[in-house]
Amino acid sequence: MHLTYKKKIFLYFLIVFTIFTVIIVAVQQNREKMYKSESFKSGLNAYVEVIAKYIDSHHLIQEARLDSLNSLLPLLPSGLRISIIDRQGVVLYDNDIRQEQTVENHLARPEISQALTNHYGTNIRKSETTGIDYYYDARLFNNYFVRVALPYTDQVQNILKADEIFAYFILLLFFTTLISLLYLADRFGKAVSGLNEFITTAENNHPDYDKINFPDTELGEIGHKIVNNYKMLEKSKDQLNMEREKLLRHFHHSDEGICIFSADHKKIYANTHFIQYVNTILDEPTFDVEELFDAPEFKEVQNFLQQNTPVNPQAKSIPIWQGKIAKNGKHFAVKLLIFYDNSYEITLNNISSAEKNRLLKQEMTNNIAHELKTPVSSIRGYIETILEQERIDPVKQKFFLERAYSQVLRLSELIRDVALITKTEEASDLFEKETINIHDTIQEVTTDLESALRNNHVTVENNIGTQVEIEGNHTLLYSIFRNLIDNAISYAGENITIGIDNYTEDNEFYYFSFYDTGCGIEEQHLDRIFDRFYRVNQGRSRKNGGSGLGLSIVKNAVLFHKGQITAKKRKDGGLEFIFSLRKKIS
Repeated sequence: MHLTYKKKIFLYFLIVFTIFTVIIVAVQQNREKMYKSESFKSGLNAYVEVIAKYIDSHHLIQEARLDSLNSLLPLLPSGLRISIIDRQGVVLYDNDIRQEQTVENHLARPEISQALTNHYGTNIRKSETTGIDYYYDARLFNNYFVRVALPYTDQVQNILKADEIFAYFILLLFFTTLISLLYLADRFGKAVSGLNEFITTAENNHPDYDKINFPDTELGEIGHKIVNNYKMLEKSKDQLNMEREKLLRHFHHSDEGICIFSADHKKIYANTHFIQYVNTILDEPTFDVEELFDAPEFKEVQNFLQQNTPVNPQAKSIPIWQGKIAKNGKHFAVKLLIFYDNSYEITLNNISSAEKNRLLKQEMTNNIAHELKTPVSSIRGYIETILEQERIDPVKQKFFLERAYSQVLRLSELIRDVALITKTEEASDLFEKETINIHDTIQEVTTDLESALRNNHVTVENNIGTQVEIEGNHTLLYSIFRNLIDNAISYAGENITIGIDNYTEDNEFYYFSFYDTGCGIEEQHLDRIFDRFYRVNQGRSRKNGGSGLGLSIVKNAVLFHKGQITAKKRKDGGLEFIFSLRKKIS
């Protein structure tokens, strides 16, 4: 049987109030009975006290004159039975028993047993001596019991019975409350019915706002707010659907392969590029992109997912993994982002062309390094020949030796720098990572360049806090600040100041500023100074030494630490580099 909400509320409160009323009436009746019983006992106790005082004051027990109590009977209530009993239970006196009548020992009587233990006892029972129902009250004094009893008649029972006026009052209040509850349930039920009707129509996506009616109550006001919030939710849902459609269109026409998976690794969305790229990588063509998790090429993706799910919802950043896959002559950049709800996105980007260019550049760099080894060997051989000629003028011999050796050092430096760049691009995983203190690293660089700084009157202001630390490679971090300071010494001029600041940070990165107060460079060169072998003017590197790869090394070292670097003209003169370094490399 289906009950309306109004009937449910009424029935619920009816049961609750019925139980509540029964409990109150029962408790009150019991309390009143206890009160009347105590009052009745107090009256009997008063008679017991009077009798005991009379016995003690007249020494009736010592003189065996208990019959004198008969003179006290007219002063006591009619029908009151008085018994005097010694501690052994022998009845010494009873005004309802004839003297010649034999009475059994009373020590086992319930009221006497209680008085013997607690000095006070009561009981309602039929007298075994007279055969009449009595209300007994007994007290133990020094060596005797005084027991009084009244016949347990209807009059006594009415005295001990609780009044029923309170029960009638509670019942009246009960029915008055039920009528009020019926009215309130009707008001409340209308609001709930209105909400129920609205929810039912909303579930069918056809809410009729004109027919929704709520009473003018607080619950009705809540109902109106719910309806208004639902309207706003519908509007937000429509806007969200529009944005979702835009996003899907963007995904569809994106050059990247994009696929979104649920937390249980089920495909939510995949664009055509992703399906195409996956089928290029997998050995067997498939439309079910979920099969990529069985492919060895995506083993690292699987491992990263296992290690980083479920995601900690309080984490400051989402887990991100990036890698590369080479298959069938194609190269793909893979990126995995795990969201807070443990769903994730995998993107595949075809970098075959870029990879080819990178390999060409690498080959070119290796060729340059190879070609440079020959002149180095020649120069060294030339030096050895000169050293073997005993007739060469010593001054000229030393001059040629110094020039040749200088070139050897420059070419060796070039080879070293090219090798470092190649390693950062192609074998970055070979660089060991550890916790590096940036302030200490800069101090190490300035110590190594102390002579050059002093000769060029250059002052270095290391404003990096001693607590700034990142997880990275010491060689690369050292090379960043070594090459930047070398660059300033060589090209910024003399009597300058170099400033290094950590101007801000966030949860992932430290942000640095490196500047000098020197002559600076023209703005058109700023975008290219990080290119390999790029010269602001011809002969600059030749004149000042260096391999021409210093700033390129700086850029690659910054990129290795997941940061970015740019150069700009300083407002107060000189050149400034702005770069970031990730606190922890993942």
